[in-house]
Amino acid sequence: MIPRETVSAVNRFGLGAAPGQLAAVGSDPRGWLKAQLRGDAAASRYADLPSSLDYLRREAGYYRERQAARRDGDGKDAVDSFRQRFGDDQWREQGRRYRVAAANADGFAERLVRFWSNHFAISVDKRAASLYAAPMEREAIRPHLYGRYADLLTAVESHPGMLRYLDNVRSVGADSRYARRARQRMARADRQRPRREVGLNENLAREILELHTLGVDGGYSQADVTELARAITGWGVPLPRELADGGADSAFAFRAAAHESGVRNVVGRRYAQGGLEQGRAILADLAVHPATARHLSYKLARHFVADTPPPALVARLAAAWQRSGGDLATVYAALIDSPEAWGADARKFKTPDDFVLSALRAGGIVPGERPRALVGLLARMGQPPFTPRSPAGYADEAAEWNGADALWKRVQAAQSLSESAPEARIEPLAVAQAVFADRLDADTLSALRRAESPRSGLTMLYASPAFQWRS
Repeated sequence: MIPRETVSAVNRFGLGAAPGQLAAVGSDPRGWLKAQLRGDAAASRYADLPSSLDYLRREAGYYRERQAARRDGDGKDAVDSFRQRFGDDQWREQGRRYRVAAANADGFAERLVRFWSNHFAISVDKRAASLYAAPMEREAIRPHLYGRYADLLTAVESHPGMLRYLDNVRSVGADSRYARRARQRMARADRQRPRREVGLNENLAREILELHTLGVDGGYSQADVTELARAITGWGVPLPRELADGGADSAFAFRAAAHESGVRNVVGRRYAQGGLEQGRAILADLAVHPATARHLSYKLARHFVADTPPPALVARLAAAWQRSGGDLATVYAALIDSPEAWGADARKFKTPDDFVLSALRAGGIVPGERPRALVGLLARMGQPPFTPRSPAGYADEAAEWNGADALWKRVQAAQSLSESAPEARIEPLAVAQAVFADRLDADTLSALRRAESPRSGLTMLYASPAFQWRS
């Protein structure tokens, strides 16, 4: 008999069981999970996709074309729309992401990627960031999945996706050389012409403290937000002219002329003037702050174990965080070794993304390279990829996803997903065994046996109460 903990390892810690996976894990679920902490086996699947620097160059070229068309009197209709120019790229990014997640045997690793991607949420509905959400996940999150949180944090905060989404590319120190020159230009300019004033933007600094590190109750003040914002002025992306002449060799650029120099005091610590390194030093300290350890340990425990996680588990993870200096593999191992993580009452209601992915994996459904139907399904269920309503990301509690209308949409989604399953895999009892082993409730098993057809049986399985939970 397949142990209950094996079912939990694959379905709750992972993205859901694929046929044969429970048997492959066998009687050592902890060992199976820990084996995935050695590296991202799926990283090579993304190697042929454009880098963020490629996208920046192409985007800059696109806007040069539009400016030339306006200047020559051709109008903007002479140039493709943004969606026409980059739509295929965005579909290809989405298709690859879901194909990898649906097929990767290392479901725990893929779940960790999605956890951190939602923690560092950016949204493609903001044009400036729309090309960079998927690249941020594969360029900044995947490479640092098992390393120090300080490195993950720095990689994300210096990625063009985050810098553009939270407007840090427009943040300029009030006393910087750039600001002084701008004020001089404005003084000489015709005051009848509107000018965009330059200045400090605190969006990224605020979310770093409130969401990415200390948490809303982490003990920081508005003064800390302002000081951190000043420390990361100048963090941006290459200018269009640098991208045009091939001079840029990185998607990140530090602009010393826009940086607010001076000593900064953030969360009780003093940071000497140091340009780019000043901001990096602050992030490194925030990554190992006790409040960060508590905040992120709570989020990890909530995501993997229960909406209200056991306090003892949170404390154990926070201790591992501080003891290891924020080494993520050490924290994950502490989660795996904690008895609270394996309790009979440990379970999580699936988000729409969880639900869809687990159905894809169970049914052997391979998303296409342009997964329009899949993305449309997720949009109808309230979780379109990379489109959260705020930088806080999508909610991670059942109450957000288990309302009457949401459950009805899951029934509809269950039918769509079952219709996508390959004919050879439409054996609902076999799929149920592959996902739940011998632990599916008797009522659902009885309903599957009475199904009018194999495909309607698969729909019943996907729509069943048991399939809505990661348990």
